[in-house]
Amino acid sequence: MQHWRLDCSRQTLVLAATGARLPQVVYWGAPLPVTEDLATIHAAHTIDVTGGMLDENPDLSICPEASRTFPGQPGMIIRSQNGTPLLPKFCYESDTVSETGLTLIYRDEAHGLRYTATFQIEPITHIITTQAILDADAPIHLHWLSAPVFPASQQSAEMIDFSGRWCGEFQLNRTAWSPGIRMRENRTGRTGHEHFPALIVPEHGATNTIGAAHAYHYGWSGGHKMIAEELPDGRRQIQFGHAPRVEADASTRFTSAPLYAVYSSDGLNGCAVSYQRHLRDHIVTFPKADRPRPVHYNCWEAVYFDHKLDVLRDIADRAADLGAERFVLDDGWFGQRDDDTTSLSDWAVDPRKYPDGLGPLIDHVHSKDMSFGIWFEPEMINPDSDLHRAHPDWALGGEDQTLGRQQKALNMALPEVRDFIYGRMAAILSEYPIDYIKWDHNRVLPAPDAAQTRGSYALIDRLRADFPMVEIESCASGGGRIDFGILARTQRVWLSDSNDALERLRMQHDAALFLPMVVTGSHVGPRHCHTSGRTLDISLRAWVAAQRHMGFEMDPRELTPHETSVLKEVTQWWKSNRHWLERADILRLDSADPAVVAEQQLAEDNTRFVVFAGKAATSSQILPRPLRLTRLDPNAQYEINLLNKTTAPTLSRGAPVLKEQSITVSGNYLMHQGLTLPWHFPDTMWVIEGRKL
Repeated sequence: MQHWRLDCSRQTLVLAATGARLPQVVYWGAPLPVTEDLATIHAAHTIDVTGGMLDENPDLSICPEASRTFPGQPGMIIRSQNGTPLLPKFCYESDTVSETGLTLIYRDEAHGLRYTATFQIEPITHIITTQAILDADAPIHLHWLSAPVFPASQQSAEMIDFSGRWCGEFQLNRTAWSPGIRMRENRTGRTGHEHFPALIVPEHGATNTIGAAHAYHYGWSGGHKMIAEELPDGRRQIQFGHAPRVEADASTRFTSAPLYAVYSSDGLNGCAVSYQRHLRDHIVTFPKADRPRPVHYNCWEAVYFDHKLDVLRDIADRAADLGAERFVLDDGWFGQRDDDTTSLSDWAVDPRKYPDGLGPLIDHVHSKDMSFGIWFEPEMINPDSDLHRAHPDWALGGEDQTLGRQQKALNMALPEVRDFIYGRMAAILSEYPIDYIKWDHNRVLPAPDAAQTRGSYALIDRLRADFPMVEIESCASGGGRIDFGILARTQRVWLSDSNDALERLRMQHDAALFLPMVVTGSHVGPRHCHTSGRTLDISLRAWVAAQRHMGFEMDPRELTPHETSVLKEVTQWWKSNRHWLERADILRLDSADPAVVAEQQLAEDNTRFVVFAGKAATSSQILPRPLRLTRLDPNAQYEINLLNKTTAPTLSRGAPVLKEQSITVSGNYLMHQGLTLPWHFPDTMWVIEGRKL
């Protein structure tokens, strides 16, 4: 018998192996005493057998093996170079153990294979990062390789995974456990709006704020497969890996992406805070880590492809007056780019629009104390482009493929393609003082291909190495490429192409299960939303943007004096508070009214918080139900102030105390009774500030 354990203050993970076999996770949950006998834990993990079963239950190991009669999805599917299926049987070779890490190496001598599993636990964020590596003595073909496999709790009735679409990202799906497989497979070649690579398994009674849950995120940008399987004997397994059959060539080494897993004993928020902190503090690298996140302006929904220098200067003046600190020039500045049918890959400034280059615009932006950013879509090519006419063979996929947004993808696996695109981008970044790239990816691939993703990573890595002070935003028709793999190379994501504040309210709420404020771009959009057709008040638009990395993306010339005043006021509030909001934990609140989408952003030192309570629909009841807060000191006193009390409508005819003055109450009151807020209309938001006294 062999036993290993990893511990942090939140959880204990115990792996155990019988003989030389691959280990299984025999415990993952609340911390065990250091004196716990792991041999007993292993023995207690053994389940019974009965009639009609094998005499021993095959191990649900970290890589379940068909060769050991495992009845479910195996952790690895491979074949030899000549096509013969291989059924490996791994045996223990060695281990390396540290206080926070574990490496296990297993060997299959008969097939010349070596399997390595690594586990690393981060003591502050509590994230367990695990990865699988397969080495072969001779080239083999890979069909499927799961990251190390975890069992799923049998104290769970359901699982939560994620779907979505363009302008509708991060939709939560709750699916009941049942015998068989729940499989999510993304074969679009990018992370995808459709299948965010994550899963949460809440135990009975878990909510945002209470109960136990396990969560998983697969940090890979090229499409994935998730398997949540309940075996006939009742055991459950979770597998994550690259989408099957994305490795076109035989090789002697294959690697899964990192799988980030965590256990929480205080609801979904425990998982969310771990992911938010881990991404912010251990995945993302900022050129200037101590620089506050700048208020962002993007010109796309103001001018689209119609670039005129005098108009852009005027817009820059107005954006700066509103409080913007960064100006981003979006699509339309290069080639002959008057619409989306032409010029992708021809990364040279359009002399028709910019006869003196970008310098005059950049100089003007800098004169307004704003930095300058620019849009690229480096991995894509239009058939109507100089590059495609010169190198049609550089496009990925067949000549008769279906286009997406009038474009094809470049074959990023080819070094000559990456060199060409690097050269064009480096020329722009060298000539002009640019500190930000909006990096777009506006179509799915004609076929999934892991080499494409590795090539894109290589291009980003090269540009970051040579231009280390340039920040990059990951945009893919909005939220089509958001994951910890791309965020290891970028500093911001564009959550959705929808600037509809009502839609954003829900998306941001659900994306906060994984994403912190500092990387989540959120912009005040036009009064009349271009993607939903909805018209929303400036107050809601401004406060929804202020929940994350705040920016504007509309034509500021449309603003009325009232809208300008509100936007300036909210922007100044955000600037005055961003020093603590950037490191605050975003806590989703359990609202008794399903029409209310509410979150509490709690400062790192627990001394202050802000609650955003958005009313996304008409309530069933007349008056607001109390809103319970979370993670406060029960015995401390808190001063509570309704920040935007003057926006209460005339139909709010009563005298709730928060409409008139601040109150001082205990943390216990706030967490058990909750805040009674004034009545308000749908499509509005209350903003409540709290300070610990």
